[in-house]
Amino acid sequence: MSRRRKQSREIESSNLSFLDVVSCGFGAIILLLVIIKISEPHVIEKLAINLSNLVASLMQQQQDISQDTIVVSQALSDKQKKLIAKQQALAKLQGDASVIRGQFKAVKSDFDAQDIIQGRLQSTRQSLTEEMKRLFGANHRRTDATIGGVPVDSEYIIFIIDTSGSMHDTTWPLVLKKIKQVLAVYPRVKGIQVMNDMGGYMFSQYSRRWIPDTPSRRKSIITRLSTWRPFSNSSPVEGIETAIRSFYSKDKQISLYVFGDDFARGSIQRVVDTVDSLNRTNQSGKRRVRIHALGFPVLFKRGGIPVNAIRFAALMRKLAEDNNGSFVGLNSTKR
Repeated sequence: MSRRRKQSREIESSNLSFLDVVSCGFGAIILLLVIIKISEPHVIEKLAINLSNLVASLMQQQQDISQDTIVVSQALSDKQKKLIAKQQALAKLQGDASVIRGQFKAVKSDFDAQDIIQGRLQSTRQSLTEEMKRLFGANHRRTDATIGGVPVDSEYIIFIIDTSGSMHDTTWPLVLKKIKQVLAVYPRVKGIQVMNDMGGYMFSQYSRRWIPDTPSRRKSIITRLSTWRPFSNSSPVEGIETAIRSFYSKDKQISLYVFGDDFARGSIQRVVDTVDSLNRTNQSGKRRVRIHALGFPVLFKRGGIPVNAIRFAALMRKLAEDNNGSFVGLNSTKR
């Protein structure tokens, strides 16, 4: 009896404990639901704040990206401007290179022309006469047979010098220098004469006569030339024609040296024809008077293309070609 009661009590205690646990579990669940329900607005508010911060952060990043885009765009624009500038500089350099190539071709052509001229000069060089052999010796060889490409191998020399203002005011020291050079390579000749482009004589006492070649006479020529300034019409024609008419001789080898910068008036062909009739050929077909010329670039200093300088060059080139001489155009008034 007692044992049954004891077992019954144990079963009742076990049932009670199980109900307590179940009741506590349900209570916990209910309490949890209550807590969650109470804290829900706080959670939502926190989530809203987090989302606001996220939006603000994204907007800041967008602004930063926009600013970076502006900076990159500006940098790209600067690079493009620099690229355009470099392309323009490259185009200019290419243009300069083209000009230089053209100048090189022109210079090469000039050198080729000079080679042709030198060949012609060599073929037309006068041989020594018996008188020159007596004066210099049969085996005489000049250390410098040219002045600026002009052969200097005659027994008589005549200087015809433009004494106009343009020559005196701009290049007269160079004229004196070239006269000295010509005289220096003629150790001794039989006669000298100096005239201006109008045909006027430097020394009137030697009009139509040769000046004896002595050291003192050479010195007198240079001294007088420094200040010699007779009237000039800046044309070499009168001087050339007067010199040939006055000194042409069948038994003399004569060279004319024409120094000038200008041929202002008159017909080139008329001058060529007149000189052709005056300077007749010898038995071998050569002219008895050589005509050489040095052109001084005085008028080019004024700019542009001076017509009178071109006319002078054209005239003297033709006269030199027809009369066994050569024309040299100087490229500076200072050297």
